[in-house]
Amino acid sequence: MTATIVIKKGREKPIAQQHPWIFSGAIEKLQGNPAPGDIVTVVSYDNRFLARGYWNPKSQIQVRILTWQDEPIDEGWWRRILARAVAGRAILNTHIERDGAAAAYRLVNAESDYLPGLIVDRYDKWLVVQSLTLGIEVRKPMIAALLAELLKPAGIYERSDVDVRGKEGLKAAVGRLEGESPPALIPIEETSHFYVDVMNGHKTGFYLDQRENRRILFDLINQDISGECRLLNLFSYTGGFGLTGLAAGGVHAVNVDSSLDALELAEKSIQLNSFREQQHGESWEFIQADAFDYLHDALDRREQFDIVVCDPPKFAHNKQQVERAARGYKDLNLNAFKLIKSGGYLITFSCSGAISADLFQKIVFGALADTGRQAQILRHLGPGDDHPAALTFPEGSYLKGLLLRVY
Repeated sequence: MTATIVIKKGREKPIAQQHPWIFSGAIEKLQGNPAPGDIVTVVSYDNRFLARGYWNPKSQIQVRILTWQDEPIDEGWWRRILARAVAGRAILNTHIERDGAAAAYRLVNAESDYLPGLIVDRYDKWLVVQSLTLGIEVRKPMIAALLAELLKPAGIYERSDVDVRGKEGLKAAVGRLEGESPPALIPIEETSHFYVDVMNGHKTGFYLDQRENRRILFDLINQDISGECRLLNLFSYTGGFGLTGLAAGGVHAVNVDSSLDALELAEKSIQLNSFREQQHGESWEFIQADAFDYLHDALDRREQFDIVVCDPPKFAHNKQQVERAARGYKDLNLNAFKLIKSGGYLITFSCSGAISADLFQKIVFGALADTGRQAQILRHLGPGDDHPAALTFPEGSYLKGLLLRVY
C-alpha cells in the first residue's frame, strides 16, 4: 500500500489538468510513512483519487506525478512508458538515420515524456542518462536495465552532474551504468559531422535541441546566400552552427566562446568534414572571448556579417532573474543587429524557461527599435521533434528563437 498525499481544498485544479508538479504549499497532510523517493497516492480533500507519483520531502516540488490513472507503478509500468517514448521517435529515426549515419537525438524528455526527472539521449551506439530527481535516482538501476533491454546500446553512461540535483538533496553522479564505457569522443552526423565528449561536455555532451535549427541554417545558406557568406556564431560551444554553415559551402565562420576546451573540440571536428580541404572557399576562426566583449570590439572594427547566430546560455533561472536577463538579451541582440549587413539574417535564441516566447520577442523588438533598423520574422524557432513538450506542461517549452531578415 502506498502512502497518501491529501491536497488542500481548492488546489486540485492543476493536478486534474495533468500538470506534473505538486508544490509543498498545495499539500494538506501526509498519511502514512513513506521513504523519500517512494510512490505516493494523491487524493483530494474529500478523498477522491487524483494521481500517483513519487515523493521527496526535501524538494520544493514534493510530488512529481507519473500517472493520473489508478494503476500500479511497477517495473511493467516503467517498461511500458519508456517503450512509448522510444516509439515516439520512430518517425524521427527514419528521418535522420540514413546510410548507417551516427545519429544523435533525445529519447526521453523528462516531464514532457511523462517521466519527470529522466533525460535519455542517444549518441550513435551509446545512451547518456541524466537522473535529475530522487524518485529517478532510487530507480536508476532498474531504468538502466530496461533501457538496455529495449534499445540494446553498446553502453549507458550517466551525466547526472547538474545543479538541480542539489535541490533534491542529491550529489553529482557520473559514470558507466550498463555495458561499455563510451570513447573519449563520439563522432555523430547531421548536416555536418561533430565530435561529442559525453563525459565532460555541456548537458549530455551536445546541444541536441538545436538540431533542426542547424538544418534551417544549412538550408538558408544554400537557398538565400549567394557568394561568400560571413557567419558569426556567438556562444558557439563546440561549433554546432559554425560547422553547419561551413558544410553548406562558401562560408567564413567566426566562432566565439569563452571556453578554450569547447573551441579545441570544434577544431577537432573540422577534421571529420570534407570542407577541411577548403575546396569551396570555406574558412573558419575560433576565438576565445566573452561574447558581449567581442560584439563591442567588432563594432569598433566596423565588421559586418551576413548571418549572426546568438545562442546564449540560460540567463534567467527563476522569475526573480527575468528583469536582469532581459537587459542581457537586449544588449546582445542590439549589438548583433548593428553587425548585420542589409538583407542579412539574425538567428537568436533564449533557453531561459522563465522568459516566455512573447516576452523574448518583445525584448528583441526593443533592441531593434533602438537601432532604427527594420527586421522581418521569417520563422519562430524551437527544438526538434525529439524534444516534444507536453501540452499540460508549458515549462517544457524552454527553447524559443527567431529567424529574422534585417534591413
